[in-house]
Amino acid sequence: MDDWERWDRRERTRLSPYERLALLEIEAHLRQDRGFARRMGGGAHREREDRHRGCWLPVGVLLLAAASAFAAVMGVRTSDPALLWCFAVLWPLTLFQAFRLLCRAARRRGRPGERVGSWL
Repeated sequence: MDDWERWDRRERTRLSPYERLALLEIEAHLRQDRGFARRMGGGAHREREDRHRGCWLPVGVLLLAAASAFAAVMGVRTSDPALLWCFAVLWPLTLFQAFRLLCRAARRRGRPGERVGSWL
């Protein structure tokens, strides 16, 4: 039983097959519109996108932190200006990405029914 049949039974409304097809086509078209899905709160598209993007931000923060630490230590040890400039460029990016990660964790913590550590 599809959603339309359940809806028809609740509302006691009969839709013709043509109307059902037209409404299903409209819904399919709206599901493909990412901007509309974003404005309407996401739905399944947003959940799928969050799962896909969910692991890359923590990995990126870890890699940037490791690269920043390496550039800082090696720059201080060798006094190489190129390594110090690499650190100067990497460190603000690392802080920005870490801030995004913390914001994501705080936003998800506020959602009911979701695990606290799910952002890792």
